[in-house]
Amino acid sequence: MLYTLDWRIKKGSERFAFKWLFTFFIFMECLSPLYGQIKGIGLPSITNYTKTTYQSGTQNWDIDQDTNGNVYFANNNGLLQFDGSTWQTYKIPNSNNVRSVKFDPKSGRVYVGAYNEFGYFESDESGTLSYVSLIPKIEDTTFRSTDFIWKIHLFEDEVIFQSFGAAYVLKNDTITPLPSNGRFQFSFRAAEKLYFQEVTKGLLEYRNGSLVQLPGTTVFNAYEIWGIFSLGDNKLLIATLEAGLFIHDGQAVFPWDTEANQFIKNNSSLGGVKVNDDFFVLNTVLGGILICNAEGQVVQQIDLNKGLKNNTVLSSFIDSSNNLWLGLDNGISYLNINSPFTYFSSSLNLSSVYATVVHNGLLYVATNQGVFYHKLNASFKDDSFNLVEGTTAQSWNIQVIADQLICANNKGALVIDKDRVDRVLDHTGYFGFKEIPGHPDHIIGSHYGGFALFKTGPEGLEFQNRIVGFNNSSKDFELDTDYVWLLRDQFLFQLEFSENLNEFATKNKFTSLNGKGSGINTLKKIDDTLYFISENHFYTYSRELGVFKEDTALSELFSDLSIINSIYKDAYGNLWYTYGQSNGIGVLMKSEGPGYTNVLEPFSNLSGNFVFNYLSVNTIDPKNIFIGLINGLAHYDSQFSRENMVRPKAFIRSFSYGDKTIVQGNPQHKSKEHELPYSDNNVRFTFSSPDFESSDNIQYSYQLEPFDKEWSNWSKQALKEYTNLKEGTYTMKVREKNSYGVVSDQASLIFTINPPWYRHYLAYTAYVMLGCLIIYLIRLQVQVKIRKNKYYETIEQRKLYLEKESKIRMEQYRLEKKIQKLNRDRLKTKILAKDKELVNNSLQVVKKNKTLSNIVQKLKEMDVESMNEETKSQLTTLKKSITKEISGNSWKDLEKHIKNVHFEFLKRLKEKYPNISPRELDLSTYLLMNMSTKEIAEVMNISNGGVELARYRLRKKLGLSRKENLTGFLMNI
Repeated sequence: MLYTLDWRIKKGSERFAFKWLFTFFIFMECLSPLYGQIKGIGLPSITNYTKTTYQSGTQNWDIDQDTNGNVYFANNNGLLQFDGSTWQTYKIPNSNNVRSVKFDPKSGRVYVGAYNEFGYFESDESGTLSYVSLIPKIEDTTFRSTDFIWKIHLFEDEVIFQSFGAAYVLKNDTITPLPSNGRFQFSFRAAEKLYFQEVTKGLLEYRNGSLVQLPGTTVFNAYEIWGIFSLGDNKLLIATLEAGLFIHDGQAVFPWDTEANQFIKNNSSLGGVKVNDDFFVLNTVLGGILICNAEGQVVQQIDLNKGLKNNTVLSSFIDSSNNLWLGLDNGISYLNINSPFTYFSSSLNLSSVYATVVHNGLLYVATNQGVFYHKLNASFKDDSFNLVEGTTAQSWNIQVIADQLICANNKGALVIDKDRVDRVLDHTGYFGFKEIPGHPDHIIGSHYGGFALFKTGPEGLEFQNRIVGFNNSSKDFELDTDYVWLLRDQFLFQLEFSENLNEFATKNKFTSLNGKGSGINTLKKIDDTLYFISENHFYTYSRELGVFKEDTALSELFSDLSIINSIYKDAYGNLWYTYGQSNGIGVLMKSEGPGYTNVLEPFSNLSGNFVFNYLSVNTIDPKNIFIGLINGLAHYDSQFSRENMVRPKAFIRSFSYGDKTIVQGNPQHKSKEHELPYSDNNVRFTFSSPDFESSDNIQYSYQLEPFDKEWSNWSKQALKEYTNLKEGTYTMKVREKNSYGVVSDQASLIFTINPPWYRHYLAYTAYVMLGCLIIYLIRLQVQVKIRKNKYYETIEQRKLYLEKESKIRMEQYRLEKKIQKLNRDRLKTKILAKDKELVNNSLQVVKKNKTLSNIVQKLKEMDVESMNEETKSQLTTLKKSITKEISGNSWKDLEKHIKNVHFEFLKRLKEKYPNISPRELDLSTYLLMNMSTKEIAEVMNISNGGVELARYRLRKKLGLSRKENLTGFLMNI
């Protein structure tokens, strides 16, 4: 399968070879500005730092860099330092307006020059830069008023500070003034020589402590020289403020008659910097910067309109990564000129790019604002893209089909001829077009409402008709020899043409390729084979079997990659892909031998800048690849040399504990072990890396040994805190990975946390001594105690005997009390039983008296007149007997007994409620005895309603609500 895949790629490359051959030679001619390592096509990535960002003055007059990568700016508010993460301004006593800065790698000093002040910064014990003035070393006090120090030079074993009135030479810790006969303008180093401009003598060369005039240079007495550069053959290139550029050949001066000179004349020069011995960056007052080669040909011109923060460039500097820093009249700019990427953005009239194509020597770009073009055989350095007339609208695609340039535009299907729309084939908006296999003269187009058919006629492409039978639209469609396949809303539609190509029949609708429910990410033709892709598994469709079959070779190729959502194969066999909702891009570069190399890291700076679900890559050749972005077009040189790029550096920038902060990464600072008291066992680290090119994509990994068992995951977080660390020696290590995947060497910091005083070794010694003393004292105490124990033993035994006897007596007392309690409980139970029996007897008495009363009443009602005397006598006797029984004292005795039993209750109730009546006291007693309403009615000789009324009155006197239980209340009294 791998052999088959390579054969497909080879076959595709052969097919494209002739098509691109002519374009390739034209394009190589147009890319003549790609000199060395500075690209002349597109603009470099520009990062602007405003005053608000770095929190210092506006103007930046000079720039330098130390061996650790920190960049320094001579700012009109002090010395400004940038370590890649944070900005820091260091003030100079008595004068903050710094005009010059120079780092000395031998001493580690950062020399600065300001108004009436110059000296150097060096690291103190905590690593922070502190200032040392050199003014006191000037013995002649008449030279101590220095005015501005404009330039600082490291020349041989001397440090030279130049002002308008004099130069000050620092050697062996002694300063010797070098006065000017007239007035110095500026001074410059070129080709290991040092030159001064003196306003009356032209150019002077500094040799062995004296100044020697260069022949033929008095012509510059009327001009201000702002830059001098070596040009080869012992020539000097001299940049003046307003007169332009000149050459000095050792004897005479003549203008540098080049394209660059004319630009400088028009925009005024403020010096510059030389790049790689091949290029010059020239600062201007009005036009930003100009980059030219040694022949004076303009490679780049970058100004405010192309991305700079300001058009007035006061200083320029090439850092250790060969990238360009600009000190502006208002701000700072960083230009990533040593990069395989350059860009065409809104400054060159491009916005969101959806597709690009080369046709007849022109590069066409489809954007959301229309189609733009640029001649390939013309310079890109300062030329914007031009709008194709008639395309101002959303343009989804630009394609060459049947040797015609056709645009899928919101206005319709547009045929473009050079710089204008030649014909509108159809006025419906289109997404794209495809050739129909087996029908060489027919084209299918996907429009907003379905599909349409086009045919190649005598005058080119012509619209034929709408294709009926399917009205859904999508940009994601492909054709094989049998079907049209369309991906929309996670559904894959299989459409079949009618014989006349005028109608569709929907044959199938798929949601999965493998029957496992996995979604379908995309579909794409690669070498005439249509692939359907689901979670990096590549499938082809078998018409015979009616199923999808996996291509294991391609699937294995993408098995270790993130899930891709689009793919494209260029003319060189490279497989480009997007992943992560189109936020990232990568490429499997075809190797010289079999297989591919996955290239991912260089594109990390482009992450998040791609149009969603639109992969736009146009490979002209390996050095010229155009990639569409949401904010323009990127140009990528895959063969761009990175050999001169330094390996990234990582620093533990600060180490904080308690109220102290140790700064690392500054020059002269030496790492050492730090001892921390246990009270400062919460520590904080910040990281930095002077990797300015990929500052937004720098990732850090750290490990605190022995606390962390392994390195942390890569993260953009440049801060780490640890709390409540135990005592011991720790090593903090950090490393950095840049956007190209290059990992730095690790930086480390060693510190020791001392134990708390109670765990210090001296404390343990004291603990041992105290333990021995305690053991000795205990031994003495034991001996004394043994003697005392012999004396007290008898007393103790007697005491134990008495305590035991006392316990027995107490136990007997408790048992007696328990028996008494049991007897009381038993008596109480009997009383309760008697109470119940008393209640029953009371009820029986009441019932008996009632019955006897009824009998007496009945006897009274009897007719005695009809009775004889004996019967009358017996009846009278019976009545008297019953009446006597009724009027007896049995009920009164019983009632008295009840009151005696509940005497304490009635007493408490009467004391608590003095206004309670005797009748209500009786009712309370009956309720306490848990008698029912019927029983109380019988005892009290009232009706049931009377009982309820009596209960209500009782409640009212007791102050109870309806919800409170009366009986329960009485029981709690």
